[in-house]
Amino acid sequence: MATPTSTALDPAPTATAAADAGQRPAFIPLEANPELMTSLLHKLGLSPALQIHDVYSITEPELLAFIPRPALALLLVFPVSAAYTSHRLAEDAAEAEYAGSGDAEPVLWYRQTIRNACGLMGLLHAVSNGPAKGFVQEDTPLARLIAQSTPLKPLERSALLERTPELAAAHAEAASQGDTVAPDAQDDVDLHYVCFVKTEDGEGKSGTLWELDGARKGPIRRGTLGPDEDVLSEKALLWGPLKFLEREGADMRFSCVALAGSLD
Repeated sequence: MATPTSTALDPAPTATAAADAGQRPAFIPLEANPELMTSLLHKLGLSPALQIHDVYSITEPELLAFIPRPALALLLVFPVSAAYTSHRLAEDAAEAEYAGSGDAEPVLWYRQTIRNACGLMGLLHAVSNGPAKGFVQEDTPLARLIAQSTPLKPLERSALLERTPELAAAHAEAASQGDTVAPDAQDDVDLHYVCFVKTEDGEGKSGTLWELDGARKGPIRRGTLGPDEDVLSEKALLWGPLKFLEREGADMRFSCVALAGSLD
């Protein structure tokens, strides 16, 4: 896997993007840097009880053991290759554009219209769904964003993200403090973030593994996980990041971070 400090970019916008690519707002690409990501989430309103952790391997149990469990979300950074693009287009061709909204939605999904904001989208998907949502503190930018987004349709949610100054300011501060020189907001970077979360069907019951990517047509249901399985369990890794690794062959520009309990 690649180092956990790779910058990442969304793929080219789809034909259904909310705004023309030349007119979309743009953010500086965000490093897959756990310290910066944790600081960003805490600044926006996530409880200090959760933080972002490096995932040094998704195939070696002794390294996975360093992550507090259960892991509530997994963010994967991966290369936007021809193989991935072909797979994405073929899978999306069979799907209708997602139009869900309201409390009955199985997951809260955000369509990405902000250029280079795929890292932020991954973080928002991580904390807006599943058990992590319960760690968002009241009367914070995150709490307000989730509350305002819930009743909206996807394109309306995108517009809300674009006009939320607290989000833009917190992201800009985090993205400018990485370990590597930050690319320009308008640069083309061939890496992308995707988020995997587990939503629970009921207390102590099975749940659903979701792939959440604002560049797709909507949330993608990947399978059912048992009560004791999380996003780092064997099945979740097989249905999620290992599929990406399998497609890319020799290209190893991958990294993972996980949202889980604090080590403090």
